[in-house]
Amino acid sequence: MKRRNIIIVCLVAVVGIIAVWVVAANSGTGSLKQNFHIDDTHSITKVFLADKQDRTVLLTKPDVEVDTVWLVNEQYVASQPMVDQLLNTLHDMRIREVVNKSAVDNVLKTLSARGVKVEVYQKSPRINWFGGRLRLFSRERKVATYYVGSETSDLLASYMYREGDKTPYAIHIPGFRGMLTPKFPTDAYVWRSHRIVSYPVQKIARVELEISEKAEESFAVVREGSGFRLELLHPQHFAEGYDTLRVAQMLSSFTNLNFDEYARLVPQVELDTTFSKPPRTTLSITSTDGETHVVRTYIKYANPEDAKVMPDTNLYQVFDMNRLYAIVDNKDTVLIQYYTFDNILQPASFFLGQQKTTIAK
Repeated sequence: MKRRNIIIVCLVAVVGIIAVWVVAANSGTGSLKQNFHIDDTHSITKVFLADKQDRTVLLTKPDVEVDTVWLVNEQYVASQPMVDQLLNTLHDMRIREVVNKSAVDNVLKTLSARGVKVEVYQKSPRINWFGGRLRLFSRERKVATYYVGSETSDLLASYMYREGDKTPYAIHIPGFRGMLTPKFPTDAYVWRSHRIVSYPVQKIARVELEISEKAEESFAVVREGSGFRLELLHPQHFAEGYDTLRVAQMLSSFTNLNFDEYARLVPQVELDTTFSKPPRTTLSITSTDGETHVVRTYIKYANPEDAKVMPDTNLYQVFDMNRLYAIVDNKDTVLIQYYTFDNILQPASFFLGQQKTTIAK
């Protein structure tokens, strides 16, 4: 009798499991809304994006177990806000509706011709027992491949197809009014960080500013124990009676110092004139770890043609009054804002009590 009861219980359990599986397999978008997205974005190690113009971006996280930075194409530090936006999108996106059968072929054709391919990789253990307390034999594997297409007619969702599904869907983020397509750019520059340095004051060993046209205004702020001293460079000697508040404000600027954007299309006239001359200023920031970053600045003209006829003018109206060029660490030509660098690109006399000036700009 006991044996018969055991057999009946087992049969009921098997039938129940089969029933659940069948329901899940045939429940349409109701179940897909739960698994179209990536639930565990913390374990994502790599995202690869590619479009039909042969532009590709590879985002990688060297170590998912610690809070390490993401890299772009295994070479450049990624913009963390951009990465966060991508991970949040992968986590929050849901199926809004199934594409109408009459439109499936056109949507798939458009995705094939103009869609962005997005491959997502995760590092996960082969053995994951006791609620994650026992994780063994971790490996990286591709968990999803999406094709992200154009927006829907109401601009509140984007057409997407996931490899392995039978149909494309209109995908949205509940509560977000907008399409998802722009969240998957394939321009590598868009993904790169704009950060120059991120040093708290206690990590700064030396800040030096060389001013080409006014060498006597060049200076350095040098760590001395737990404090700093102001050193004039030409002739070299330590200054007395400088404004410690202004120096402190300048040093605090390096906590999160960023440039505005990459200068990817510099007019040839400026390459031939502005960049053929010495920089207006050369800023060097050295950390207590011995790491040094160098920013060389150059005037940006409001009208590049002015550089031909008035390359040495002091008339402000011919300058771009908001931004100037900079070359960071001899690698990237960028645009920086005067506003951001206002407390940094000042001459030595400013830290000795004089008013702000544009001499260092």
